[in-house]
Amino acid sequence: MSESDLGMMDAQSLQALFRSREASPLDATRVALERIDRFNDTVNAYVHVDHEGAESAAKASARRWGQGNPLSPIDGVPVSLKDLTEVAGMPCREGSLTRPDTLCEHDAPPARMLRQAGAVILGKTNTPEFGWKAVTDNRVFGATTNPWDTRLTPGGSSGGAAVAAALNMGVLHQGGDSGGSIRIPAAFTGVFGFKPSFGWTPQWPPAKEPTLSHLGPLTRNVRDAVSMLNVMGRYDYRDPYATRGQPDDWGQDVCRGLQGLRIAYSPDLGYAQVDRHVADRVAEAARKLQALGAEVVEIHPGFESPLDIFKKLWFTASLEQWSQLDDRLRDMLDPGLVADAREAECWRAVDLFRALGERARLTERLEHFNQEYHLLMTPTVSIPPFEVNREVPSGSGMKHWEEWAPFSYPFNLSQQPAASVPCGFTDAGLPVGFQLAGGKYDDVRVLRACHAFMEAYPPRFPAMPDEPRQA
Repeated sequence: MSESDLGMMDAQSLQALFRSREASPLDATRVALERIDRFNDTVNAYVHVDHEGAESAAKASARRWGQGNPLSPIDGVPVSLKDLTEVAGMPCREGSLTRPDTLCEHDAPPARMLRQAGAVILGKTNTPEFGWKAVTDNRVFGATTNPWDTRLTPGGSSGGAAVAAALNMGVLHQGGDSGGSIRIPAAFTGVFGFKPSFGWTPQWPPAKEPTLSHLGPLTRNVRDAVSMLNVMGRYDYRDPYATRGQPDDWGQDVCRGLQGLRIAYSPDLGYAQVDRHVADRVAEAARKLQALGAEVVEIHPGFESPLDIFKKLWFTASLEQWSQLDDRLRDMLDPGLVADAREAECWRAVDLFRALGERARLTERLEHFNQEYHLLMTPTVSIPPFEVNREVPSGSGMKHWEEWAPFSYPFNLSQQPAASVPCGFTDAGLPVGFQLAGGKYDDVRVLRACHAFMEAYPPRFPAMPDEPRQA
């Protein structure tokens, strides 16, 4: 088997090769590291790569497979973790000049669980400072670029993970999502991204705003996401918000198809402005879902934009981050993060209290809506990818990233599961994704529908950065 073939394998294919001994975890790891070495200078997806540690872990995995005793189905599969996640023996800069480059002593829950399952940890992927915005650039490592057009952003904050998935620089990639940070870069790079129900994928230390943050996978297909969730989607007592009840097998229904599912399709949630090219691809995907057997009804869920609710919580989290630093360290922060923090300074406690009440009413509205419709379909992002090193597109008149990503953060506020599914390209050849969201703890159903679509309409991935594109 050629290295190029091995470099394009998914986790399921690698597992079969390891079992048959046609390839070993060491082969797969070396190919993944070679792809990182080949592509990373162009796209800047990884900020730390542990060649020695990955090779050592791969050799141990190869011995286990050789003895017929793997630790799990993903034993030996190359993985990455976002640089907001602590990994023992690796730095965790969080994209911030205010954070030291000392090596972490402990694994955060996803790193610990993946390591215990035998996965080979390749390194850490790029993120904006503390994950505060939906594009990926920072003052420590610079900007991550979109593999479809390196003049453009891949989105964020899990932009490094999404780009690594798009180019198969490793197979399984952990992201985090507090306002769309898995789904947005998944849409901008053409991969699958899944935000589980809140509390089902534990994290520790706590996120900047812990009640909004969900950890999840970015992969090339749903089965690989399932294999990752079957490991990291387990209870951990260290997360004070962790809950139990996760399915024994997150993929138990992926082969059931779409028959019997009622999907509400809202092109704009009744308030968003959507680029025509994005709208066309998502409308086409809605028709395809119906042709595959789902009942698709165009209807709005009936709530107003929750942008103000989200900003009250998110900007206040930035204010808390800013307030913990002295003047010297504050000067090192991303100016946009500081601007958000300073905007939050004028808010009163009662403003935040009211936002919490409005958040509860939004969640109630969505949960009631899901009693009639199994899933809610929207665009993932309202626009195609735009220029790198910008929070908003030039000339758009927008001020904050939340204005061009109105579909994602409602489901962080409601803590419901939501995914981004690749559904084609704009006329300029840039990826488009649609979002499927379900009721709280309906993760299995969301994964089922996503898998049915992606099996019928497999996505296309770039063979290398800036590959010639076609619509």
